[in-house]
Amino acid sequence: MRYLPKSPADREAMLKAIGLRSVDELFAPIPAEYRLSRDLKVPRQMAESEIVDYFRERSRENGEGYTSFLGAGAYAHYRPIIIDSLISRGEFLTAYTPYQAEISQGTLQSIFEFQTMICELTGMEVANASMYDGSTAAAEAVMMAVRLTGRRSVVVARSLHPEYREVLATYATHQGMPLSVAGFTDEGRVNLSELEKSITPETACVLIQSPNFFGTIEDVAAIAEIAHKHGAMLVVSIAEAVSLGIVEPPRKADVIAMEAQSFGVPLGFGGPYCGVIATREKFVRQMPGRLVGQTVDKQGRRGFVLTLATREQHIRREKATSNICTNQALVALMVNIFMNVYGKVGLKELAKQNLAKTAYAAAQFAKHGKLLFAGSPRFNEFVLQTDEDPRAINNRLLEHKVVGGLPLKKFYPELGNAALWCCTELTTRSAIDTAVGLVAESKRSAPSAPAKEEAGVVEVAR
Repeated sequence: MRYLPKSPADREAMLKAIGLRSVDELFAPIPAEYRLSRDLKVPRQMAESEIVDYFRERSRENGEGYTSFLGAGAYAHYRPIIIDSLISRGEFLTAYTPYQAEISQGTLQSIFEFQTMICELTGMEVANASMYDGSTAAAEAVMMAVRLTGRRSVVVARSLHPEYREVLATYATHQGMPLSVAGFTDEGRVNLSELEKSITPETACVLIQSPNFFGTIEDVAAIAEIAHKHGAMLVVSIAEAVSLGIVEPPRKADVIAMEAQSFGVPLGFGGPYCGVIATREKFVRQMPGRLVGQTVDKQGRRGFVLTLATREQHIRREKATSNICTNQALVALMVNIFMNVYGKVGLKELAKQNLAKTAYAAAQFAKHGKLLFAGSPRFNEFVLQTDEDPRAINNRLLEHKVVGGLPLKKFYPELGNAALWCCTELTTRSAIDTAVGLVAESKRSAPSAPAKEEAGVVEVAR
């Protein structure tokens, strides 16, 4: 059974058990004007088979058979089938927060192994497993730096994901953290001289992203040297975890805030995601979120427990390192399985495929537009500037079941008709060639009427 409907007899039995005579009496404390006195306006008398067909049709409208060049923090990678097979097991799918270690060893071991592999991947010494996503991980990492340094202000790279910056601004408003922004150069990397001028004796940390929002890889070592020279910490955000298969991890960072969605977590119209914080062991007591430790029981057998749990449920709120209290174990398990399936060699090969597809696409698109930041190293994203409005281009692409790049004018108006394009291992050469051909079409080939704001499906969906 997919659901257990309550019969009239069931309802009467429940009402009798709580000493009431009717459902109306149950809801009597709610003022009448807030109670719905009519039936819900929903379609009636559809068989289960008809309902399933209905939603299948709607799903086809949502992108079946489409090729997508969207990235910007949400990446379409292949998900091994084994992931869904394993996470669907009841002991994982229905598990709650593993407070009782004696009955939660499987979940705890999975989290422990997740943390271990994240540390190996990032070059850090400890990692957690309960951030909502990359944006909240970045904000929590910044607050962690504020607690560790005793300073209040933060310098943020403008090449950080714009939506990550918005989340951080929300946190900062209520935490009393002044934010200053360091711009980027014509190479699409942090402007180092501007960055250094922005740092003051009250700067707790510098927050950058690498690969950054434009897909460009930052000079982390140079930025770390500037930050540390002024007594500030360096927080590095990683939105595309697959990049670590080939890009040197930012070991010079003090804290890494990562989005691990690329590792087997499906794209689902906004979630779920898998945020991670990794850092050095000396900072572990100020690290938010869940941390699983390995120990031994009275018989000397290996076991796992939640440790250093200074979160809101365990301690007075004003002393908590974080009020993020979610159980992300199931999403972390997806990432865990993905890393196990691919392994070190497989992850490196996967990253190479992403790199190769992007190199080919960038070279082809550059024939029909200006490739911005072309001289800088990048991973699987690039910025293309065109004479034509990217929204008009995207409208034309959609007619051929191609979702184009993300228009950047909303976030970076100075870049004009620029869009952020992404290629992963799922992007075929034929799809790239098709998209390039459509971008190359003259404006006369596009609809004569100006593109409507809502027609930019890509921008709205992002």
